[in-house]
Amino acid sequence: MTDVPTGNTTDKYGTSNPIQRRLVDSFIATMFEIFDGVAPSSVLDVGCGEGVLTERMADRVNGGRVIGIDLDDPELQAEWAQRGRPNLSYQAVPAEALPFADREFELTCALEVLEHVEDPERVLGEMRRVTGGALLVSVPREPLWRALNMARGAYLRDLGNTPGHLNHWSKRSFLSMLERFGSVEQVRSPLPWTIALVRV
Repeated sequence: MTDVPTGNTTDKYGTSNPIQRRLVDSFIATMFEIFDGVAPSSVLDVGCGEGVLTERMADRVNGGRVIGIDLDDPELQAEWAQRGRPNLSYQAVPAEALPFADREFELTCALEVLEHVEDPERVLGEMRRVTGGALLVSVPREPLWRALNMARGAYLRDLGNTPGHLNHWSKRSFLSMLERFGSVEQVRSPLPWTIALVRV
């Protein structure tokens, strides 16, 4: 396995930078517009990180079951302990081999995850297997993501590539990959991301 960060190296949800805050708020609002339109009764959040968005999902499913999964990392688990809900649980399991039954969840999410994994198609295949309804996925939109990083003077030695990003997609190439896993029903492009809803 490649030695990469398990998630973000900066607190994008708690940033005080007004431009970054505006971009992140737009991403979250767009994602939850799609999420609320699906109105799922059960959710699996793959690569949930600290559980910031997973906790918000649990508040929006009217008591339905929500599970967040990520790598076995003590720092993440400490964050999970602070983000509890009666209908929410977290598990340290690999996204490439999900320990859930076929079609167990109505909605499975991977938000800002697929760019970090070594085999995104294997992860998507597992997500499709455990989902009876739809997938909600997002990735940074390239080459815009790298260009914006470089414009703000970030990661210049790596030509704007964020640490841990192993995969890079344009909007078109991302949707082309997703079409192999279901019918792409919605596509949204809050700067600088691509968010898609895929009916399986």
